[in-house]
Parts: sequence; structure tokens; C-alpha cells
Amino acid sequence: MSNAKAKTGVLLLAHGSPDKVEEVPEFLRAITRGRPVSPEVMKEVKHRYAAIGQSPLTCWTLTQRDQLQAKIGLPSYVGMRNWKPFIADVLSEMKADHIERAIVICMAPQNSRTSVGLYRAALGGENSQPFAIDFIESWHNHPLLVRAFGEKLQSSWQTACRELGLKIPVIFTAHSVPQRTITDGDPYERQAKETARLVAQQTGLGESDWVFAFQSQGMSGGEWLGPTVEDTISGLRARGNSGVFIQPIGFVCDHVEVLYDIDIGFKRFAAQQGMRLWRADSLNDSAILTAALADLVKSRLP
Repeated sequence: MSNAKAKTGVLLLAHGSPDKVEEVPEFLRAITRGRPVSPEVMKEVKHRYAAIGQSPLTCWTLTQRDQLQAKIGLPSYVGMRNWKPFIADVLSEMKADHIERAIVICMAPQNSRTSVGLYRAALGGENSQPFAIDFIESWHNHPLLVRAFGEKLQSSWQTACRELGLKIPVIFTAHSVPQRTITDGDPYERQAKETARLVAQQTGLGESDWVFAFQSQGMSGGEWLGPTVEDTISGLRARGNSGVFIQPIGFVCDHVEVLYDIDIGFKRFAAQQGMRLWRADSLNDSAILTAALADLVKSRLP
């Protein structure tokens, strides 16, 4: 991707994911920064990756990079915090490509110190960065992101309602974070709920048609942000619903929290409650998502 004339580049950041089950131990060591992982956690994470076959997170993020680069004509890169291509290695690649300024987008649209904060730390301090960094803090309410989620929701939800013959309640979800993060003033919860509200408005959902829940609470103990999806499903069942539709609004592509937590875990839990469960397709290679990313980049260009 070398281009000696390129001055400004784009860097997309994501959490990272192992390509196969055998890489899970190394992946978990990257997450914990070398701290020991309990055998129970190791076994459970291996089980989840084995169940989905392979996480497509890296593949989809690279596809999103390629589509963005084709649209904006700027050299674009992908850096992962906890897996290959690691952020530090990509920064070296960008420096070798003579990048002097990077527009950086975290692929988690909502701003949290558990995402944006950690990515900023991975980029290094201002004095240690190889070039100028222009970091887009959040894009949770970007009209094109909202439209992209809305279009995925609209088509799939209407199909599900026809299949069941009833209007199905929607659960908007985002990844949970430790409760102490929010207590300390993190904007994540507010931004996640704002994204959900905007998507609901985009698709014409009434206030009684949807609820919000946090998914994928951590295995490390402590209090995590709720309500959980399981509790929310149980509550909807108690109110007489026989189906539920899940729309994740904190993820922009398929990965283990979608393909296992929702498609396997929550679907199984719903079945145990006597309910059917549907999910909106992930954005993945959505042209509207590409347009949203391109608009973010253009907003930072001279």
C-alpha cells in the first residue's frame, strides 16, 4: 500500500479476533496483557469460537477498509488492539508509507474508555506518535449510520412479524461495560441509547415497540451494565410476547458477540422461554456504512 505522495491516511481500529480456536489462548493473553486466564474462561471462550467456526471480524473490517479506500481515494489501514494486524505494526507500516497525518476511526460508534480510551492508549502518547493523529471520538448519531441500521432493521423485522403473524418487540443491544465506567462519567450508555432511539425513529417504531438491553457482560466478575438481554427476554415473555427481534447497534459487523451470543446463546434462551428470536443482519459490507465512514473522513479534510 506504499504511496510516497500520500500525506493523509485513514486508520480503522477494532478490538481484534482470533482466526481459529487454536489461537484463543494467545488472543486472551493479549486482552489480559499477560495476566493468567482461568481454565473455566479459557474453555468457555474456546467453545464459543468453535461453535461459530471462525470469527469474520478481521475479514469484514478489511472489507470495510477496502470499500472506504475505493470511495475516498486515501490510503486506508486497519489496526487491531488485541490481534493481528496489531496497531503498533500498522503505525509502522503507515510511517513507511510516508503518512504524515492519520484520521482515526474506532469501529465501535459509541465512545467509551473501554474502547476509544484503550485505542487512544494503544496509539501512544502525542510525543511518541510517528505522525499527527486526528481521532474521531464517536459517531453514534451520524445520520448515515442510523440509516444503515434502520434499513437492516426494517426489512428483517417486517419479515419476522409476517412469519409470526404478530408485531414483534425489538430489543436494541450494545456491548455491556463495567458499571464503574459509567459511574465515573463515561458517555457510553447515553450514546448507545441515543443510537437506539434514533434508529427506532428512523424505522417508525413507537415507544412501546422497543426496549434496550446490554449484552455480552464480562466473565471477570464485578457489576456490569444492564439490563441483560436474558432478563429483557424474560420480561417480554411475561407480558405475553411469543417472539423477539434483536438489533445490535454497537457493532458494525459480524463477530463472536453476534454469531454466538445472539444467534446461539440468546436464541437458545428464548426457545427455553417458549419464544422465537430473530436478528437484523449486521452492516458488514453495507454501502451506507461506507458512505458514513467516508463522510466522517471528509469532515476532517482541509
